[in-house]
Amino acid sequence: MAGPVAALFCVLLLSGCSSSGGWGWYVIDPTTEAGRTNIRFLVGGFGATILMSAVAAMISIVVGLIVALPALSSRRWVRIINRIYVEFIRAIPLLPMLFWVFYGLPIVFRSIGLDLNIDPFWGAVITLAVSDSAFTAEIYRSGIQSVGRGQAEAAQSIGLNYYQTMRLVILPQAIRRILPPLANQFIYIVKMSAFASVIGMQELTRRANELVVTEYRPLEIYSLLILEYLVLVLIISAFVRKLERKMAPEERA
Repeated sequence: MAGPVAALFCVLLLSGCSSSGGWGWYVIDPTTEAGRTNIRFLVGGFGATILMSAVAAMISIVVGLIVALPALSSRRWVRIINRIYVEFIRAIPLLPMLFWVFYGLPIVFRSIGLDLNIDPFWGAVITLAVSDSAFTAEIYRSGIQSVGRGQAEAAQSIGLNYYQTMRLVILPQAIRRILPPLANQFIYIVKMSAFASVIGMQELTRRANELVVTEYRPLEIYSLLILEYLVLVLIISAFVRKLERKMAPEERA
């Protein structure tokens, strides 16, 4: 996947160096000072993208576990609470949720006497974390339910209560099965973080948009943006595959 895309990018870059075709790759030409300045500006968004995605993923992991636990209850009304949350959150597109959090939540705060504003970073983090938590909760639920019922029965037979059983017996086994899917969800968060550009978050996509406004070369700049996301996702994917290989032999044992 990476090879053909990189090759295509190089072909386009070389074609832009010729006198024909009207290409404008000079805006990101690393052999010129202006090109290097533009590339540094675009690459400078990596830090914000990674930090925002990592914080959102950590919050999502915690919230997802809390949301998943009611789905395992023997009480029907408790399970209904879980289903309402999961289905409601999964049904909302990310962009409207982002607008509601960033523009609407401060109004809710003021209505109850709190003068709180939300900056673009935390607006994006809250939105990504909440949106992803519904999917994370389902990963937890399926992973926990994949642990044999006999494990819980054995724990109860030696006097462990529900929470002790979950913490000491079920979760340690389930976590091995859900780590790779959770890592894949991080890729989803990274890609969805591009929506944060619409509220002014200075991440990869926002910087590309700003450079397009000043340079008027959308094809070339957005091509580099795609390459940036490709590199980032490939690095994360390599980690996920390594994690899956590490977990697989012990699962088979």
